[in-house]
Amino acid sequence: MPRREEEDDMLRMSFVEHLTELRARLIKALLGLGVAYAVSLTFTDPLWRFICKPAGQALTALGYPPQLYVFDPMDGFQIIWVKLPVVWAIFLGSPWVLYQLWAFIAPGLYRHERRWVGPLLVGSSGLFILGGVFAYFVVFRYGLTFLLSIARDSFVVPMVPMDIYFERFVDVVLGVGIVFELPVLIFLLTALGVVTPGFLMRHSRYAILAIFILAAVVTPSTDVFNLVLFATPMCLLFYLGVLASYVLTLRREGRAFPWQPMLWIGGGAAVAGGAAWAIHRYWRRR
Repeated sequence: MPRREEEDDMLRMSFVEHLTELRARLIKALLGLGVAYAVSLTFTDPLWRFICKPAGQALTALGYPPQLYVFDPMDGFQIIWVKLPVVWAIFLGSPWVLYQLWAFIAPGLYRHERRWVGPLLVGSSGLFILGGVFAYFVVFRYGLTFLLSIARDSFVVPMVPMDIYFERFVDVVLGVGIVFELPVLIFLLTALGVVTPGFLMRHSRYAILAIFILAAVVTPSTDVFNLVLFATPMCLLFYLGVLASYVLTLRREGRAFPWQPMLWIGGGAAVAGGAAWAIHRYWRRR
């Protein structure tokens, strides 16, 4: 398709129309979050028990009573009936919010690029939820157990306040969920012409270095295997973003995707990941 025809495929909007569309999308996103919040209010008790599981398991493993403490009588109501439903509504309503975001961005894309909206919507929602799951089952559990074990032999008994525990839980889960959106960010930057697959690969060593520095800061343990355990998913997400950027570039240039080399690379990465996990499990059993 000639360049002029591709440009004609884009939906042209004035500045005022962009602002009107932005306001409409924000209102719809907030309404969706409101509905998700109302739904979350119907099962706050099992949600709170689910959130408390990492604390109970960490305290029990260290020989402490599995209890959280309340120092303000209002904490129970504010956390269980106000803050907790808000956090759950963010996860529950994330597909709807991301759909509104893509619907706002879509008019600035070519017609053939707008076909990516559906897969990107599913991918971004899935990555955000996957990041929350990874934070809950790996990052938060490992970090909490390590932090509570620091003063175990120093005549110190931990008293974990309910409000502080919930704040740390939200920070970790939402933070990791946002970090897992890295492939989507790279894809968007490629769509906007800010980066290219070649640029990303040439500077990948700096990206990997930054990822390991970030993992070293986030990981409370000094165990090198825990560092690798946290950094590996981030590196995989970076290269997944590069792959998405490469696919988009190929589609724009009308070239076919080289499936056979990618299958070999993917198989090698899967074997390397399995070997790293096996070594980690073996090391922890010693």
